Amino acid sequence: MIYLDYQATTPLAPEARQAMLRWLSDDGDSFANPSSTHKAGRAAAAAVEVARDQVAALLPKGGRVFFTSGATEALNWALLRGAEAKPGGVAGLAIEHAASLQCLERLNAAALPVDGEGLALPPDAALIPEGGIVAAMLVNNEVGTIQPVADFVAAAHARQSLLLCDAVQGYGRVAIPDGPDLIALSAHKIHGPKGIGALWVKDGVDLPPLLLGGAQEQGMRSGTVSPALCAGFGAAAALMAERAEADARHVERLWSLALDGLPGWTVNGSVERRYHGNLNIRREGVNGLRLMSDARNVAFSLGSACGSGSGKVSHVLRAMGVGEADARASIRLGWGRYTSEAELRDGMTAIRDAARLQGVD
Repeated sequence: MIYLDYQATTPLAPEARQAMLRWLSDDGDSFANPSSTHKAGRAAAAAVEVARDQVAALLPKGGRVFFTSGATEALNWALLRGAEAKPGGVAGLAIEHAASLQCLERLNAAALPVDGEGLALPPDAALIPEGGIVAAMLVNNEVGTIQPVADFVAAAHARQSLLLCDAVQGYGRVAIPDGPDLIALSAHKIHGPKGIGALWVKDGVDLPPLLLGGAQEQGMRSGTVSPALCAGFGAAAALMAERAEADARHVERLWSLALDGLPGWTVNGSVERRYHGNLNIRREGVNGLRLMSDARNVAFSLGSACGSGSGKVSHVLRAMGVGEADARASIRLGWGRYTSEAELRDGMTAIRDAARLQGVD
């Protein structure tokens, strides 16, 4: 299998796996509850704090990382609990991930439009709430476009609203501008384990607790914390910092190879203002779902992994003004650190061959 679905999840880094194993042992010093006050518990708690610092190192200064079960939980916490603390209204980009979008819909949020390139239009003051919350993602998960988060920070703060940034796809890859009040993260998108994410909360932001019942996570999210998952997340974050330049060069090389390997296809979204580990692309006459079946040795997607099985046309492509036929002719390819050039070339060949079965040369 040639894996080209890095936006859905990434391979676990060997270093992250190794960091986790220390806390998955049956040794009495390794499986202790980090809330326990005995020696083993204190060691587990220390591992959690090391991981917290590693994750925070790639974030703005002046905030606190709270571990969650993933970015979905972090986004739900920020929006649903945040709306209680800041009841002035909610707004969010029309292309937000479903984890944010469904919260926004429940909160009757104003939809902030994007252009045909998949980039947010300049903030419209009439749509920005007063004393509420604005959601603006860093990198779109379907088309990879990098959003002007700083512009929405300024617009939100001008109206005493908070700015929530879904940084899942950009964390460690695309610089997070200063200013967001809340930032959501996911470990498995940076070669860490599944089942853990984080919500970064800026100092001074009064966000109600997510879960009650204990003092874990400074009383903000009760429940026993997993040292193994935290250690894996922390190691993955540290590796993102260490390998940032090498990973970026590799991604750019693969981007060029992919474009060369699929001549005649149209890129969905901006080519310049985009993370180049994401290629959302379409070809007239292609049925994306059939293409996935015919190129079965290549793992890629039609869009968000959360919505690919729904049969619905991508809400991101709809928001960009892409017609239904073109949306159904679109596929999303993603690559990164562990994708080889040979794998990518073979994947492009398989996709071209599958397209020919549909009469598209």
